[in-house]
Amino acid sequence: MTPAEFRKRLSGKTIAPVILFVGPDAYERDRCRRELVERLLPGEEKDSGLTRHDLDSVTLAEVLDDARSLSLFAPTRLIHATGAEAALPRGRAGKDNETSSGQALESYLKQPTDGATVLMECGRYEFDNDDKAKVERLLKFYAAVPWTVEFPRFTESAALELGRELAASSKLRIAEPQLVALVETLGADASRLSAEIEKLALFLGADGTVTDALLGDLVPESRSTTVFRLVNALGEGNRLEALQELDTLFRQNEYLPLAISFLSSLFRMALAAREAGLRSSQQVQSHFQQAGIAMWRSRADQVLATASTFPPAKLRRALRLIAAADRMLRDANPSDRVVMESLVLRLTA
Repeated sequence: MTPAEFRKRLSGKTIAPVILFVGPDAYERDRCRRELVERLLPGEEKDSGLTRHDLDSVTLAEVLDDARSLSLFAPTRLIHATGAEAALPRGRAGKDNETSSGQALESYLKQPTDGATVLMECGRYEFDNDDKAKVERLLKFYAAVPWTVEFPRFTESAALELGRELAASSKLRIAEPQLVALVETLGADASRLSAEIEKLALFLGADGTVTDALLGDLVPESRSTTVFRLVNALGEGNRLEALQELDTLFRQNEYLPLAISFLSSLFRMALAAREAGLRSSQQVQSHFQQAGIAMWRSRADQVLATASTFPPAKLRRALRLIAAADRMLRDANPSDRVVMESLVLRLTA
């Protein structure tokens, strides 16, 4: 179910004994978790009724045993367990252990403890690419769970709508171009968008107006601007500057597969713009919108600038190298810095 459907079900009379949250978006996960806690443990009941576990440290059986235990001081309990993916066994004995763990979960669900709700979360995996099979295995393992809520990453359009809502509720005056720039700057990350809008509201006060200069001052090290500066450095063959921008991405703990995805998208659009003979931002914007691809003016400017910087042959070569780097980043225990620095060295060779 979606987060909106979950919140709607919270208004009902009954709550499922076991709930699974799956997906990388932390903003909606946090929001739904808060509303679940408020629904089950209002006021001071949270202090005695909420128990937290990490499935990297305890077993699923221990979490379920905790749910079976009764408390004299908390008639209603919420057992919150993070790292739900850790309950899936690994190694040669994985299949047998997985069956045993699944049976333990099914056994608990046949006779759940009155007044106890178990919430398990997995925020590690994406819903596509190399993580797709892992999510499918996770959902199969937890198939008996009555309520499963999925939290995919926000699309740019969904993040833009969220930004409008947050700005309105904060009484923050932010024009559409600045909001678009902020969403792109943060990679449509809803949690970061919420934090930045809150920061802007606190800094400006009631009815404050956001300007381009203010965005640059308060959100200086963002994914979009940093990656675009990286693209410029690569286009100029400036290896030192490219490595410095790459270091900025590491220092801000950027999720590098996401940065690679942005880089790949920018190069693909630039190649398409080159092949279509587009010569202005307006032409770029119109071309991609006619193809059904959302394209804002700021993104069109970036695409045109990248297309102007790189010849077609270099764009094609860059896309092959980026694809190889993306595969390497998703290998078991990769050295992200080595992979990315190797990419920069090859692109500036």
